[in-house]
Amino acid sequence: MADVAPVLEEHPWTASYPKDVDWNTPIPAVPVTDLLDESARRFPDRPCLDFLGKRYRYAEVAALVDRAARGFQKAGVVKGTRVGLFLPNSPYFIIGYYAILKAGGTVVNFNPLYAERELRHQIADSGVELMVTLDLHQLYDKIAPHLGEARLRRLVVCPMAGILPFPKNWLFGLFKRKEVARIPRDDRHLTFAALTRNDGRPEPVALDPKEDVAVLQYTGGTTGVPKGAMLTHANVVANAFQAEAWYSDAKPGDERVLGVLPLFHVFAMTAVMNLGLRLGAEIVLLPRFDLLQVMKTIQESKITFFPLVPTIVTSILRHKDLKAYDLSSLSFCISGGAPLPVEVMHAFERSTSCDLVEGYGVSEASPVACCNPKNGVRKKGSIGLPFPGTVVEIVSTEEPRNVLPVGERGEICVRGPQVMKGYWNKPEENALSLQGGRFHTGDIGVMDEEGYVYILDRIKDLILCGGFNVYPRNVEEAIYLHPAVAECIVAGVPDQYRGQTVKAYIRLHEGRKLTKSELTTFLKDKLSPVEIPKFVEFRDSLPKTLIGKLSRKAILEEEEARRAASGKAHDGNDESKPGRP
Repeated sequence: MADVAPVLEEHPWTASYPKDVDWNTPIPAVPVTDLLDESARRFPDRPCLDFLGKRYRYAEVAALVDRAARGFQKAGVVKGTRVGLFLPNSPYFIIGYYAILKAGGTVVNFNPLYAERELRHQIADSGVELMVTLDLHQLYDKIAPHLGEARLRRLVVCPMAGILPFPKNWLFGLFKRKEVARIPRDDRHLTFAALTRNDGRPEPVALDPKEDVAVLQYTGGTTGVPKGAMLTHANVVANAFQAEAWYSDAKPGDERVLGVLPLFHVFAMTAVMNLGLRLGAEIVLLPRFDLLQVMKTIQESKITFFPLVPTIVTSILRHKDLKAYDLSSLSFCISGGAPLPVEVMHAFERSTSCDLVEGYGVSEASPVACCNPKNGVRKKGSIGLPFPGTVVEIVSTEEPRNVLPVGERGEICVRGPQVMKGYWNKPEENALSLQGGRFHTGDIGVMDEEGYVYILDRIKDLILCGGFNVYPRNVEEAIYLHPAVAECIVAGVPDQYRGQTVKAYIRLHEGRKLTKSELTTFLKDKLSPVEIPKFVEFRDSLPKTLIGKLSRKAILEEEEARRAASGKAHDGNDESKPGRP
């Protein structure tokens, strides 16, 4: 790989950097597929993936990627073709991701928990032509009705039994037959076996890593309207190299990474998959979070590196038999997706003897922009120091948008090789979000004299629920579909377990009745489980601004005053009493 060093600059944080990390570390601009290809050359016989006990060597994964890439090209994928991944964590996700990129296509990550209308929007907006999914009813039945919509013309269907070890694959076919969908034999469906039945020699594709888009990562941005962040090959590669530099004492070829966070989420895409492959690590994938399975996997697979979210940290600490498990193999854990309470971090480190640091990122930065040092000073309440090659600036929220001196409050803005090219087909959004050549995060913060960054407030109304992004406007639109609802405000309220919980404040039409249980039932096919409000408060009226807009700010101020009076936050209990008119 050709190394490209960032322009030498002096910043407050460089003097605070750990001795073994260089802010000016060389960062290459190369195709994402080089991450896997280079490790396959270095560690061909080392284990690459472990999925529920079935293991793949690096040489095997690279060969499968090459065959799948050739298959995608035969199916019509050319440079720039958008291909969707509608998959949970599995070997198919990693193989599909790298094969699409090697074929010249652009990966579009889809959340399998999306409701139908969310799927329809992203399919239409992204212009995906192919979609990769599993042969399970739970997934296939959800995506198949969208064949023929917009530009989606074909599904690549992968067999669940094909990635299970013996005898699990045999038992799955015997006892889980009802969970497998019947796939039509027509031109609109392509099996994984047919996709990979070739010589494994994909046609080379000429790429400009700094211009060609590798991933469309959908996010709410600064407005809450889902849009695709265009992450170039250089963006994605840069964040993997920055993370490698930060994890300075990693041992290439010897690390074992636990992948329980969903790979369709940008944090896991980088911290689990791309960083893991760059390090030549063994990636131990779990299809979903199950606390007992996670504890057993750490102990039995001797996991060394574990990217996680605060809810997982809390779950581990609350496990009644925590001391019964040997977690001593853990060397480094990085938490993202939501704020990590300092007390929780210290409790985890005492219980596991593992370094746990909190990072900060946004989808538009691939995603990591700041992180607390593993081998250095970690300040209470800080999201840490800017990543190598990354410039974080605090900018005035008023015109002119000047960079503010150290210690002054303003909007956190980011410049760096990991920052997106822009939003897909959103020129007006790009003009605002990338104003002044920097990405405006929508978060209000401050930087101290040593370069540590602190988040003070959020411009965005984004709700961070257990590491997932929930957009209030999306939830409100679904609630408004109920004929009894006259007005609605959705906001995030503090939750001891999830970080934040979705709460809805509703005014009903005169004479109408509705309970929380009835509303939950109504929303089940309109929102994903994490988006459905866990708390509902019915009111005779909702606060409004001077110009008559519903005021989320006033609602949150009321909620804060109520918590201050009671001295506690929501405990996350879903069985709260339903609100009534």
